[in-house]
Amino acid sequence: MSKIDAVLLKEMILSGANNLVNEKALIDKLNVFPVPDGDTGTNMSLTIESAVSELESSNINTITEIGKAITKGSLMGARGNSGVILSQLLRGFAKSIENKEELTIEDIALALDSAREVAYKAVIKPVEGTILTVVRQTAEEALKIYKNHKDMKFFLEELLEASNNSLNHTPELLKALKDANVVDSGGKGFVVFFEGLYRGFIGEPVKKDKSEKLAPALFEEEDIHIFEGELEFGYCTEFMVKTTKIIPEDFKKEIESYGDSLIVVGDDGLIKIHIHTNNPGEVMEKAINYGDLDRIKIENMRLQHEVRIEQNKDAKAEVVLESSRAEINKGFGIISVAMGDGLSKIMKDFGVDHIIEGGQTMNPSTKDFLEAIDKIEANDIFILPNNSNIIMAATQASEISTKNIKVIPTKTIPQGFQALMNMSLQSSFEDNLSSMTESIGYVKSGQVTFAVRDTSADGLEISKDDIIGIGEKKIVSAGKEVSAVTKMLIENLVDEDSEIISLFYGEDINEDEAESLIEELEEAYPDLDIELYHGGQPLYYYIISVE
Repeated sequence: MSKIDAVLLKEMILSGANNLVNEKALIDKLNVFPVPDGDTGTNMSLTIESAVSELESSNINTITEIGKAITKGSLMGARGNSGVILSQLLRGFAKSIENKEELTIEDIALALDSAREVAYKAVIKPVEGTILTVVRQTAEEALKIYKNHKDMKFFLEELLEASNNSLNHTPELLKALKDANVVDSGGKGFVVFFEGLYRGFIGEPVKKDKSEKLAPALFEEEDIHIFEGELEFGYCTEFMVKTTKIIPEDFKKEIESYGDSLIVVGDDGLIKIHIHTNNPGEVMEKAINYGDLDRIKIENMRLQHEVRIEQNKDAKAEVVLESSRAEINKGFGIISVAMGDGLSKIMKDFGVDHIIEGGQTMNPSTKDFLEAIDKIEANDIFILPNNSNIIMAATQASEISTKNIKVIPTKTIPQGFQALMNMSLQSSFEDNLSSMTESIGYVKSGQVTFAVRDTSADGLEISKDDIIGIGEKKIVSAGKEVSAVTKMLIENLVDEDSEIISLFYGEDINEDEAESLIEELEEAYPDLDIELYHGGQPLYYYIISVE
């Protein structure tokens, strides 16, 4: 047998997808790097399941239609570095087989090479010893041997052997793999998918294993090593932008200075962005100039990193994470309280469904919360009050509503953002409740405003209209100049564990003033990441977050 028709190709893809889903726990366990973007096996399986969903959603009868379906589905569902790369492999493969009625051995070889080319173009700094290496060497072998084969079965077997050999060699190319005594997890995912394709071809397609599958012991616990150094970029940021105003290559150039692990890919007016950055808000502000944002996911990798190190110390590196994840759509709603167009915009970018306008001088009522709850279709809803005076009204609304409402007790805007940054679309509602609530203790909050009367507070003599800096509910600085008071406040908030200072400037501060202050702070704190955002909030010159 030397050709593959549309019916067989579809069967092969389904078999490959099932094999990848079945083995996701095994692939996840290989992933012992500092802070991966979630788990490689889970991300790749979610990506391929999205492709399969698109493939099965309509009556598809041609090879071209199959290619378009897996391209669209995998791009929409791509998760993490490995998932985005997998989506590009499928896109490149589909591009090469377009308008074919049957696929020959030569067609498969050329399609693998096209998959390699598209995937490499998507990654700014390809690293050898990863999935890209395994794909490249498999494609090179295909181009080398396809003329020697007349039987597709033997051709695929030889390619499968080549991909396994390449995978086994990855530790020799990447020191982190060798130190951890594992092969590359993304490369393993590719090989597992390829094995499923082969089994589909020979008439032994893989069926989805509906039972929960634990990863087998791959190595002795003492052989696992987890990187314990500092992460340069703290937030794994993913989102999509619907646009016809810019192409992926040009947008990639605009944001490549914001971080690493950057992948920007797209097709048909939809761009998928993945980046590790310290400034997720700035990256998304760039994107929103070109279109609407969708499917936003931001994860605090530093916190994940700390957890993994503790797990390593306490349990001799038992790093198997959850093998099953929620669907990509978050399945729950989020209501947040904020004042200021900038703050509201950032919160919506983080996934908030409804903003209730309110804050220090305008506390929303229980009725306001109930009306917001009714506007959200989801039954499970989080509320972020972001003010201690608002928590009670939010809690009362949660008790009245017939929906499942959970109030995250955020007392400040920075706590609200911290909770949102620790929300994961891959986790359940209850798991998010736990992680979001816990995370608010990791941030210090400050506000700079003015005194409305003469007073003495916290050892300071304050006159009406003085500028005051409030840190963690105490007045810690006062004076006549906003900039000076802000710097004194930050000095009080920063300690030896601080890593990031974020400033949200209000409606009474212009951007030039804010950027001038940032320059002074960067000189004063050269080892910290300093971030600036337009908050647009009234009454408060600056809202400050220190993590």
